Amino acid sequence: MNPAPDPDHGRPDHPRPGRPRPDYHQLAAVGPYFALDTAASPDAAPPPGYRPLPELYGTGPDAPLAGRIRVVAQRLGTTEPRVAASILHLGLAARLWSVGLGAAVLLGTVPRLTHAWVRLPEQGPIDLWAPPEPFDAPAPDPGRLADRLHEIVLVGQLEPLAAAIQAAVPLSGRLLLGNAASALAGTLRVLDAHAPGPARALVAELLDRPPLAGTGTLRTGPRGTAFRRTSCCLYYRVGPGAGVCGDCCFTRPPVRPGPKTRP
Repeated sequence: MNPAPDPDHGRPDHPRPGRPRPDYHQLAAVGPYFALDTAASPDAAPPPGYRPLPELYGTGPDAPLAGRIRVVAQRLGTTEPRVAASILHLGLAARLWSVGLGAAVLLGTVPRLTHAWVRLPEQGPIDLWAPPEPFDAPAPDPGRLADRLHEIVLVGQLEPLAAAIQAAVPLSGRLLLGNAASALAGTLRVLDAHAPGPARALVAELLDRPPLAGTGTLRTGPRGTAFRRTSCCLYYRVGPGAGVCGDCCFTRPPVRPGPKTRP
């Protein structure tokens, strides 16, 4: 897959007078899913244990995601790799959307993540580190921020992530797009307490565009936001007491067919 076009290619690698670089460290105050550690110097090296983010999307039995799927399956107690793969994908999508949407809403820009590095901790969301980016002046136009979120997060990160997940475990593209939409709506629910107007406008715009159009219905109001997806992440298959997620297309877990018996 070809990389997404870089909307900032050719911009100078120093801030314009009077316009400081966005401080991505502020995002950590929202929560761990929003955190983006950045270096102070372009020559700084990533902390120990990090690898380039594109390596996360490698394929093969020894690829990072393949190993992570096995770990998630063990922790969930499921023998179905596709259930673990879907839950892992949902969490990674939420992590990437949180950084992108959080920066767009709170800082007026979107980190490109082109040269980001990643670390897979034992527990919790993945760690992200990035060197300083070429200066990007805040873009107040919500339409432009939606374009950047689409290019940088959806095309640049979630498409290769979905391809890597599907290379490890057979999952439908519809399910993975539903996960991406669900993760985006979940990110909105967190940001609703910080900047509801801008966050809702951006998420509504993204959910109205292909390929997320038709993945679910977003409702917003004075009491918050709600999303109902048109697919299922398979969480109900973790076990008898798992139930369904709050945004699932099902209102109750589907009845799983038992083993066939001969007459």
